Amino acid sequence: MKRRPPEEFAMNLQQELNRPQPFRCLDQEVLLNFLRIGDQLDNRFSRLFREHGLTLSRFNILRSLALAERPLTCGEIGEQMIQVVPAVTSLVDHLCSQELVERNRCTEDRRVVHVAITAKGKQLVEDTMQPLRELEDRMLKQLNEADKQSLLQLLNRTRESISRCDD
Repeated sequence: MKRRPPEEFAMNLQQELNRPQPFRCLDQEVLLNFLRIGDQLDNRFSRLFREHGLTLSRFNILRSLALAERPLTCGEIGEQMIQVVPAVTSLVDHLCSQELVERNRCTEDRRVVHVAITAKGKQLVEDTMQPLRELEDRMLKQLNEADKQSLLQLLNRTRESISRCDD
């Protein structure tokens, strides 16, 4: 299949939304593009995870535990989440009920609870990873490596700018 040049598939947001009026300013158009892209990503990832009986948040917990190769506390799990989730404990409760993770109290400090992934949880992560990689590859296939590097730099700067806007 022949790849189209970028200008052939690029539609600006105003066209995509069939919006008759231009955006108020460039900042608004940029931010609305982020919201639109976020929605597109959420829809695609949610569909994939739903096929495996998961949500994005639950998968992130399982993947964090699988990558850590050791039990983690809920606080440590929360620090590794892609999305900010206020209720890690309730997500862990659900994963426990499905026997994908298990909780163990720390013997030195009974207040500390460690969460460990089970064999069933590891298998689910393994089963999900290949379709996830394929989806990730498909979503960005129209961008070359230089475009991806430039985009990544801009996204890092944007994330930093957004995190500082409340300072």
